[in-house]
Amino acid sequence: MLYLVLALFGALSGVTTVLFGFGGGFVVVPVLYGMLAATHGTQDAIGQSAMHIAVATSTCVMIVSAVAATRKHRRAGNIVRAHIWPLAAFIGVGALLGALAARHASGELVRYAFIAYLGVTILDCLLRQGFIARNDAQAVQPLGPGLTVGGGVAIGAIATFLGVGGSVMTVPLLRRRGLPMTKAAAMANPLTLPVAIVGTLAYLAAARDLPAPLAPWIVGYVDLLAFAALALGSLAGIWIAAPLIPRIPDRLHARVYVLLLALVMLAMMLA
Repeated sequence: MLYLVLALFGALSGVTTVLFGFGGGFVVVPVLYGMLAATHGTQDAIGQSAMHIAVATSTCVMIVSAVAATRKHRRAGNIVRAHIWPLAAFIGVGALLGALAARHASGELVRYAFIAYLGVTILDCLLRQGFIARNDAQAVQPLGPGLTVGGGVAIGAIATFLGVGGSVMTVPLLRRRGLPMTKAAAMANPLTLPVAIVGTLAYLAAARDLPAPLAPWIVGYVDLLAFAALALGSLAGIWIAAPLIPRIPDRLHARVYVLLLALVMLAMMLA
């Protein structure tokens, strides 16, 4: 039953991945954290590591969902190659730094950082011009060297530390560079791959620091059973939602993006 529930939420994460570029972390992390904390309690080793397991497993699932969503968007013509490289390389560098930092942070610190980061992002989208409403006459602007290097490292570090894929930064960034919401969300998927790959490798390597495996089905902090259920659900969600990509009006797309961020923040606060 537990894994069926995870598969259903995996499907929801697939929908948010292909439509909003979320990478799944905003759905997977609160759900998996809440389930692990509720089923194992605070005295159990798994319960004590619940946030680390949730973030690590979410990061692993993002590899599958980001690849699948990128393929869907590439076929639809939504991928702007000029905005992928070299930004993706610097995101990878930041991802390594973020993964190393997360391994030495407490689960509660990661949870509160997750909540705070969502709050800042929501306020930024609502209060600063250029996200909700877009000027159709605005030309697409290239990313300068400062945004590419500094922004890429910051996106990678924060995203991997929180296990959220980076879409919460890349979507607003590309939106304000003149991209319509559909393309900004689409670009979040290939730009999530460096975070997902580097983060997963780092969390798998964390097994060396543990006195004993948390469980036979957990490698490092990655819960393989939860990963399988979430990944299969995510692929199903992407397949179901892909036909909706060109049908969502731009302003509505942006508003729903912010609303989903708010709902996930509330869920994480109540977990």
